[in-house]
Amino acid sequence: MKKLVLILAVGLISFATQAQAKITFDEDTIDYGEIEKGSDGVRTFKFTNTGDQPLVIEDVKSTCGCTIPKKPSDPIAPGASDVIEVKYDTKRVGPIRRSISVYSNADEPIVTLKIKGTVKG
Repeated sequence: MKKLVLILAVGLISFATQAQAKITFDEDTIDYGEIEKGSDGVRTFKFTNTGDQPLVIEDVKSTCGCTIPKKPSDPIAPGASDVIEVKYDTKRVGPIRRSISVYSNADEPIVTLKIKGTVKG
């Protein structure tokens, strides 16, 4: 009887640890292409919680102050989608090569997104 209870307990613990949020992005790189100085620098990364627990985006950080990311404030339910907005300062002429780190409670806790392109003067 004790063995049966132990097996059931281990099985439940294993099942509980497998239940987790999973973040799946439609694309992990946005190419601005060639854009004019001062043009709209806002782009969005769409993602879906493909896990079976609510997804919480804890933080979103950029490699430079010229790129401002904005994260969702509420948890994302399993199967639901949302976006991470990124605004690049298009007053800076030249190539765009930036990374954005997304920190969450997903099975992959840190995901790196990228933006690229060129701002023409």
